[in-house]
Amino acid sequence: MQLELRHLQAVCQIAEAGSLGGAARRLGISQPALSAQLRRIERVTGGELFVRGRRGVEPTPLGQFVLAKARRVLGEMDALGAQARAMAADAPLRLGCILLVLIDGLLARTGLSLSGREIIVDLEDSVTALVRMLGAGQYDVIVYGEVNEHEVPLPGGVLARTLVSKEPFCIRMSAGHRLAARGALDLADLAEEQWMALVEDDDGGPEALVEACAKAGFVPSLRYRITDRKMQHDLIAAGRAISLSQPTAPAVPGTVMRPLIGNPVTGRIRLAWNRSAVSAHQAGLFYRAAVSAYLANVDNNAFHRAWWNAHPEAHPTLD
Repeated sequence: MQLELRHLQAVCQIAEAGSLGGAARRLGISQPALSAQLRRIERVTGGELFVRGRRGVEPTPLGQFVLAKARRVLGEMDALGAQARAMAADAPLRLGCILLVLIDGLLARTGLSLSGREIIVDLEDSVTALVRMLGAGQYDVIVYGEVNEHEVPLPGGVLARTLVSKEPFCIRMSAGHRLAARGALDLADLAEEQWMALVEDDDGGPEALVEACAKAGFVPSLRYRITDRKMQHDLIAAGRAISLSQPTAPAVPGTVMRPLIGNPVTGRIRLAWNRSAVSAHQAGLFYRAAVSAYLANVDNNAFHRAWWNAHPEAHPTLD
């Protein structure tokens, strides 16, 4: 077997994630498949690349050598893609997104505001993958979220702008839940619940949820990790799980949305673009379209409208 770019990407993802499980989720493959792939890579390189340490898997001296070479090769390939992309001025704009509430409205608005230039849209579950693909020129613009104090590192040649600096996550639960009649929820009262695990595992969300629950005196039982929104909502409506949710999420039959007292988990929404492929004018159009899409959802829940009106510092800035 000869090493390919996908093998180098796998090695880098394992190092960045610190675990095979985390790397597998970012790469969109199963953990056993990644373990088998790593064993094949190690046969080619001649030895173990990672060992288990106190903080997860850590590179061996051989692993550090391979990582350095892999990052250099991948960096060169990223530069090649970005430079080639910059020469194709009339190519379609490629938009990558995490499945945020505002995405549906954003797509409708970009179709109007950027008429005359085709837009190709893809959804990703991993913020890390989204950012890497932006740096590699596979996306021109991305919209993503960050939770609590987590900051996603951005590659060179990329500019970013915050759409919404802060929004408090809330809880979606069954309309028949024992706590559904409350106007706001104390996180500690949810200690015995089954939780829907967050789809994105590298935006700071899982860590923020676990930390907030720890402060409330319990460890959350993360039972389901489902990307299909309808399936999520069906399970919640049936009373089999609860989930964190953006406060702008729309109503779903059989479920209710309730804010958390003290806002222990908050989100931030950002727009980033490759400056070699997107002009300042086009970035501004995307930004305004995204802001408009977000504001159209503020009234989906009365408690969020009240919070929004009380926190003008969180509002987006329109030039």
